[in-house]
Amino acid sequence: MRPRRLAAFFMVPLLLGACASMPSLNHTMLDTVLDTELKAIVAAPTRALASLSVAAVRGGVVVADRQYGHRAIDNTNPANSIAADSDTLYRIASISKFITALGVMKLVEEGKVALDTDVSDYLGYPLRNPHFPDTAITLRMLMNHTSSLRDDAGYYWDANANVNLNDVLTPSGTLYGKGAMWGKEAKPGAYFQYVNFSWGVIGTIMERASGERFDRLMRRLLLDPMALPGGFHPADFSATDLQNTATLYRKRSTISGKEIWNSAGPWVAQVDDYRNERAIPRANPNYVIGTNGTLFGPQGNCRLTAKGLAAIMLMLMNNGTHNGKLILQPASVETLLARSWQHNGLEGAASNGAAGYGGGKNVFNAWGLGNQHFVDKTGSNAGDRLAARGGFTAVGHLGDAWGLTSAMVFDRKSKNGMIFLIGGVSFNPDTNPGKYSALYRHEEQILDAIYEHGVLNNATR
Repeated sequence: MRPRRLAAFFMVPLLLGACASMPSLNHTMLDTVLDTELKAIVAAPTRALASLSVAAVRGGVVVADRQYGHRAIDNTNPANSIAADSDTLYRIASISKFITALGVMKLVEEGKVALDTDVSDYLGYPLRNPHFPDTAITLRMLMNHTSSLRDDAGYYWDANANVNLNDVLTPSGTLYGKGAMWGKEAKPGAYFQYVNFSWGVIGTIMERASGERFDRLMRRLLLDPMALPGGFHPADFSATDLQNTATLYRKRSTISGKEIWNSAGPWVAQVDDYRNERAIPRANPNYVIGTNGTLFGPQGNCRLTAKGLAAIMLMLMNNGTHNGKLILQPASVETLLARSWQHNGLEGAASNGAAGYGGGKNVFNAWGLGNQHFVDKTGSNAGDRLAARGGFTAVGHLGDAWGLTSAMVFDRKSKNGMIFLIGGVSFNPDTNPGKYSALYRHEEQILDAIYEHGVLNNATR
């Protein structure tokens, strides 16, 4: 699951100070400007979006919570389509990694795991890169993408495969093959490469350490204490939550193995079409907890609303407290969000990580534990800039899967943040590259509208 095809803070105090010295702006006018820009993006000719949910946080307060388009689309009779609203749950793709990381920190607090312990102790078998057999792999490495694991041999095995990850990860395992899941560039801890598989391993470790199935563990650790609907397993959702889940769409078909996009054609459901059927359980009744955490998609299978993500964002801004209740210890928040890897700016053998991703360059420049650090690098289809004017550095995560793209980014010092969840695109997004970042152009436009009219409170450019 891609994080995206794939920021920012030096100017924010100055900008906020300038805004504070001006007369208060009419919020109705601001809302109208924001709505006008976002509606135009969603309904752009030949570049329409199936749905869009956004949230803006300014100074620790949610100042915008907007939805556009439809969470369920009826191509035959559009009047039967169901509009997205504030209760619409989206599969948030790789933002799920950030959510999973919160669960890891809760287990650290419970004393069930430690970030720098050899994870072999939890798994019950040796986890070693055969190219560097003397180097232990830790949860910290798995969470900041320096474990040396790769996605080249796959990162998800469904219930029908009846897989134990021991058979995938160890040389004697029946599914080990040529060991393509192990990188050769550098020993664990020394080289960054964004990877999904490590999160399936993390989910397995969490199950082994707790004795609980990953999806239910995440409800106990995080979602239930914060009273958030959604989670990692739609088959266990209430009927209401299931009906509130957005179907993800593309206007794309595959004919004779060829991908065909038709922006004038019908919306094609990709995943989460629950209008007429229940979700299929991801685990068999005989699933053995702690054998295959990939089943529940720690890397990308969580469903949450935009306002749910905003609640998590505010909890982290407020040192782990949500509605007066301590969710994470302040020390856990600091550890989670602290920078644990930074690109050295070099290329080739001298580089300490793969900063590029997909068609974009300088996408990954720094990382915490399950969260990206956006440092405001910019370029044409390159960099991690989050606002056209620059100056907004942030932590958070991006997501991209099944037509959905998403972002959850925030700065703890200013307590400013932005969220968007796109429920599908009518066009090949690779034909719409960013002007000043490795984001797609329509994502740049969405974030810039939120930043200007939500975070900065500007009625005009």
